[in-house]
Amino acid sequence: MLIIPAIDLQNGKCVRLSQGRKDAATVYDDDPIKVAKDFELAGARMLHIVDLDAAFSGRDSLNRPLLRKIIAAIRIPVQFGGGLRTAHAVKEVIELGVTRAVVGTLAVKSTEILAELARTFGGDRIAVGIDAKDGEVMVCGWEHTGRIRATELARMIAKAGVERIIYTDVTRDGMLRGLNIEQTLLLARESGLKVTASGGVSSLNDIKRLKPLISFGVDSVIVGKALYEGRFTLKQALQTLL
Repeated sequence: MLIIPAIDLQNGKCVRLSQGRKDAATVYDDDPIKVAKDFELAGARMLHIVDLDAAFSGRDSLNRPLLRKIIAAIRIPVQFGGGLRTAHAVKEVIELGVTRAVVGTLAVKSTEILAELARTFGGDRIAVGIDAKDGEVMVCGWEHTGRIRATELARMIAKAGVERIIYTDVTRDGMLRGLNIEQTLLLARESGLKVTASGGVSSLNDIKRLKPLISFGVDSVIVGKALYEGRFTLKQALQTLL
C-alpha cells in the first residue's frame, strides 16, 4: 500500500479545501517547495499535487512555474492534476517532468482523447480522477455534475486503456470523516483497474482498513488534511504498513 501525501496549490500556497469548495480554503504553508521536501525526507515515495486554480478556471495558472520548481527540488515522482482538460495540457506537464498526469473532466467528455493519451504516453502515465457525489461524477473543479455514474465511467476508463483510477468521495474530502471504503471497493471490482483511494482520511485506522483491499487492486491512498492537521505523521502512517 503506497501512502501518497497531497499538496494542493492555490495562489502559490499550500492549502486544503473542504468538500472541494473554493471558498472554503485553509492555508497551511506559504512554501510548497519546503512541504514537498519535508514529505520526501519523511519517507514519501510519491507526491500528489493538484493545481486548484487551474481546476476551477480550466486553464494554466501561476502555479505551473511552482510545479516545475517542486519537481526540480525532489527526487520522488510527482502525480499531478488540476485543469488538464486537453491532450496538449497533459503533454505539457509530462514534458515538465510529471510522472503521472491525472485527468477528470477530459475523461468524461471524451474517452477517445483519453484512449489516445493512453496509447501515446502509456496507460500507467495517465490516471483518471473519479470524483463523485452520491455515486455521480463531478467535473470542472467539482462544480458541475458530469451526468454519469462513477461505476459506468470506471468501465469506460478500463476500455480506454488507462490503468489507474483515483477515487474521491467529494462529500468526505477535507472533512476528516473517513474514506468511503464501500465505493472504493466497488469501483475496483467494476473496472478491474488499480485504484488509489482518496478523500476523508482522518486516522491511522482508515489506512489500516484499506489493507484488505489490496487484493482487489486498491494499492494506494492519498492523504492530505490529516497530515496538515497533525492527526498523525507520515512516518506513523508508513509504520502501519509494516
